[in-house]
Amino acid sequence: MFYRTAESVSPKHPDKLCDQISDAILDAYLEKDPDARVAAETCGGHGVVFVTGEITSTADDIDIEKIVHRIAGDDVEVHTKIVKQSPEIAQGVDTGGAGDQGIMIGYATDETPEMLPLEVVLSRKLNEYIYAKHPYDGKTQVTIAPDGTIASIVASFQNVSQAELKELVEEFIKDNNLKGALELHLNPAGDWNQGGFDADTGLTGRKLIVDNYGPRIAIGGGCYSGKDATKVDRSAAYMARKIAVDYLRNRHAHEVLVRLAYAIGKAEPLEKTVIIDGQPEEIEGYDLTPRGIINALDLKRPIYEETARYGHYGHAFPWDK
Repeated sequence: MFYRTAESVSPKHPDKLCDQISDAILDAYLEKDPDARVAAETCGGHGVVFVTGEITSTADDIDIEKIVHRIAGDDVEVHTKIVKQSPEIAQGVDTGGAGDQGIMIGYATDETPEMLPLEVVLSRKLNEYIYAKHPYDGKTQVTIAPDGTIASIVASFQNVSQAELKELVEEFIKDNNLKGALELHLNPAGDWNQGGFDADTGLTGRKLIVDNYGPRIAIGGGCYSGKDATKVDRSAAYMARKIAVDYLRNRHAHEVLVRLAYAIGKAEPLEKTVIIDGQPEEIEGYDLTPRGIINALDLKRPIYEETARYGHYGHAFPWDK
């Protein structure tokens, strides 16, 4: 086993602000119209937030500007450009087909109770630990040595001094009984007070590895946030995780990887492979059409803003159970 590293970013990171805005817009539409077709993209930074995308819905009174201000603050200027879904895309989705082509990856491991890689869980938990006390822009990173101990921790957080950050990280290390050489890099570029949209721009879907399983596990490449469940790069990825969790438990496996692939407008996947402790086989016993996935996981509900905060897996979402 080589060194393994993963990072996490706080909900006030500019990319995560954009993810949350896009998913909050999705939730607002689904609350009034469960059949809404939503693809909302957000770009923000330096006092301006721009929301664009394709939305087809019977709900016509969604206050996007109000949603942006709730998440990004009252002082940002909001611009929107929303159109309806392309009729050429809609004709394939209306018949039950996938909203796009793509490859979706699911993963589960017995390494942690969350069924996620240890480096992912620790970097996220450390971020959550610091953020609970200092809800600002911040990043954490954990590297695990080949012997399974912790080699290094990186933490950079807005409005937190190096001295206080050291105390918080040491508390986290003690509380979680972490062992190892534990090289610490705390605000390594110096303390900082300008963060979020004041310091940098953000974009929906720019933290894909953080949203998924960390850099050790390949991803299909599709962004989740802002997309309703007819977009299989979201819904089928969730189903792939559910299948991986099921196989991990039912086969008493150590590691399960799932691959699904779709063609736009086609309901059935082109590939449905599960790899159980290195041994591949074809997935059986699941309805893997978009409609089947939506029904199985109940994906027409407004549940998505929470997924945009600290990753889409390992939080007891329906696809984690």
